Amino acid sequence: MPMRRWMSSILTSSVGSGLAAGGEEEASRARPDHPNVLGEPLRSSMYVRRTSIALVSALVGYGAWYTYNGTSPDMIARGYSKTRQPSTTNTVDPTIPTRSVLVIGADELHTGTFVGEGPISKATGGDGRMVIEMLTPEQSTTKMRKMEESYFVNRGQGVVRYDLAQLPSNNPIEDDHAEKIVEIPGKAGVGESSDWMFWGVFDGHSGWSTSAKLRQTLISVVAGELNETYKAASGLAPPPEAVEAAIKNGFLRLDHEIVHHSVQKVLQANNKAVAAETLAPANSGSCALLSFYDSKSKLLRVACTGDSRAVLGRRSDSGKWTATPLSVDQTGSNPDEVARVQAEHPGEQVMRNGRVLGGLEPSRAFGDAHYKWSREISDKLREKFFGRGPPTLLKTPPYVTAEPVVTTTKIEPEKGDFVVMATDGLWEMLTNEEVIGLVGKWIESQASSTNSPKFDSVWTKVFGSKGAKGDLPVEASKSSQLDDADGQRTPEARLKRRGLSPDKSRFVVEDKNVATHIVRNALGGSNQEQVSALLTLPAPTSRRYRDDLTVQVIFFGFGEKTGEIIVNKEATADAKSSSSVRPKL
Repeated sequence: MPMRRWMSSILTSSVGSGLAAGGEEEASRARPDHPNVLGEPLRSSMYVRRTSIALVSALVGYGAWYTYNGTSPDMIARGYSKTRQPSTTNTVDPTIPTRSVLVIGADELHTGTFVGEGPISKATGGDGRMVIEMLTPEQSTTKMRKMEESYFVNRGQGVVRYDLAQLPSNNPIEDDHAEKIVEIPGKAGVGESSDWMFWGVFDGHSGWSTSAKLRQTLISVVAGELNETYKAASGLAPPPEAVEAAIKNGFLRLDHEIVHHSVQKVLQANNKAVAAETLAPANSGSCALLSFYDSKSKLLRVACTGDSRAVLGRRSDSGKWTATPLSVDQTGSNPDEVARVQAEHPGEQVMRNGRVLGGLEPSRAFGDAHYKWSREISDKLREKFFGRGPPTLLKTPPYVTAEPVVTTTKIEPEKGDFVVMATDGLWEMLTNEEVIGLVGKWIESQASSTNSPKFDSVWTKVFGSKGAKGDLPVEASKSSQLDDADGQRTPEARLKRRGLSPDKSRFVVEDKNVATHIVRNALGGSNQEQVSALLTLPAPTSRRYRDDLTVQVIFFGFGEKTGEIIVNKEATADAKSSSSVRPKL
């Protein structure tokens, strides 16, 4: 589940500097903020410095991980302190190969240069620091693109393409995703068919079981509820409130199966193995963001449970893009959510330190049964099988619901609308405007350089062919980024409160997959050292700096109508080396 506090800065080779740091323990998800002292490098719970490490004697030890003793005679460190006072420089033979390394401490990071061949000294220091070789820029790019997918949607139903990228921080990744297209035949076998298109991103926490369950079943359950609703309308379009109710019913029905029906199953089976498998999605949790596009009405409905977010990109009269959020983060930072939860439990202090009962940050989620079961049920399951007890403050459950907030938006495919859906790890790094502007910058770059003649005409027709120059092509937000009282996370506000400004110049276009492009720029963009450092960190240390990332981008428009879904091989990882990849629709 998400890193709740994030700060951005630039790693440099000449001065000490801070790096993103936040994170939390999965069980409690509570960690106090660390104030920044102006005049010093940006700091959180971690501190990053640039160090050069020169080897002057024999090398010993093997493996990927090494501990580093700063006072060892095998290594001489040269670096910069917080006050930027350079230390003595060690002379190194320029013919000896050098490698970049990451020195990981309990409360700080250093990047540096290792001089020499072979593994790094395996000497252990009392400070517990470790040295790991940094990924090269090429290796970093390979890692970012490992889970990318892209598809051309040639169905002539208002969607021309969608891209996906995932980047794990947990091991295994706790995020998940799902996509599905359902063809709806015309009335009585006559008339043109239409499509129902679904995209979902699921941000798991305390494990991956709940998000995996959502990937397997949520779209099917919601589509079934919608089918019944449309059939009941006798061929007419059902009223908007009926469609919204169907989506909510699908979410709630599935969560009831996960949380309550599972208890009935395990009590009847009275078997620990069955209990372990059946209760896994209940004991962990997941946020859910589901988009449903009806090509006939051109209406996009976005259902949000938790703090993943969807944002619409639409070109304005000025030629720039506007960013319109289609969901609201449902956390203890959202005053409306706090008021709702408190009203449901009068006389109790439900929200403590911005968390439900002081523990869970999202106020809506699938699973998380310990906030939904009665104390009696929790105690019975723990006594008969296993598991932790209920929260200490639990009195009148449930405190958390899976009921989504649903928004409806009229899409304008002919104008090249697009939607970005992402788990909250992205929004802790970039603002809505930055994400939409990055897609706009990528679109303009691709429109003038695409190598696909088949797709080029469609792309240019929908999005134009202007080249990207200068700043991001996005309209400034009408609301102040210094004010996040509406519950939306605004990383820019966090930085400005500390007397800092985000580095807008770091944004680059280097990827054919737009979702990967967004991820790259979230990690640092042109600051390759920062990108490599964040990608080098192994789990679980990486969770202090970044969360699992899942990003989907859906491009609307009218292209070819062949009925096919085609893998975009140049933007899909496995397709570059294999012909066996098929669209997962």
